[in-house]
Amino acid sequence: MNGGGDNVFEHSDLRNRVRMFRDRAHAGQILADMLRSYRASDALVLAIPAGGVPVAAAIARALELPLDVAVVSKITLPWNTESGYGAVAFDGNVRLNENLVAALALGDAVVQEGIARTKAKVGGRVARLRGDRPFPELKRRSAILVDDGLASGFTMRAAVEAVRSRGAERIVVAVPTGHAESVRRIAAAVEALYCANIREGHSFAVADAYEHWVDVEEQTAVRMLEAARAATV
Repeated sequence: MNGGGDNVFEHSDLRNRVRMFRDRAHAGQILADMLRSYRASDALVLAIPAGGVPVAAAIARALELPLDVAVVSKITLPWNTESGYGAVAFDGNVRLNENLVAALALGDAVVQEGIARTKAKVGGRVARLRGDRPFPELKRRSAILVDDGLASGFTMRAAVEAVRSRGAERIVVAVPTGHAESVRRIAAAVEALYCANIREGHSFAVADAYEHWVDVEEQTAVRMLEAARAATV
């Protein structure tokens, strides 16, 4: 199951395949099996909302682990809200794709406006998903960061840096699908990376790994988080 790097783990029979997960919950179940050594440990599962919540909920439930969120949002291009040139994390950490900023000749005013807009978005989402609860203690704990896929990796990298700054002893990234190059880059920044379906090539879309793909509404994520908290009380 090792994916080529000492700290990368994959399902080799799923490499370069598409449509192998029924939905995000099914993908989470497959990842939970890969992560079974963490069952009932001190680890905390942190979902990147909203798409990462159904995946993380399945992992947390199967492994009997607490579930919370690490809110991160990409800084979108003014003319294309599906594409971004960086990300902002819940602690205000900003990660920019400097090469893309330069290639698109984005001026400083545009970049700063995008950062400010995204920080406001992240702040609002933190309030709606976490309320006034303090962020969980991570010192001397393992954190399992979960999203529904790894495309450019900038969103995940911002999340990793934010969680690292909170003192997590060990950071594990778990994603159902990811581009090989992004997997390699993120793996260099964490203790372990689990990706069931690693894909190569110029064309990559997270959605291609799923038979059923719809956007996860924020209210759906809220309900899943509340159910997970109730189950661990």
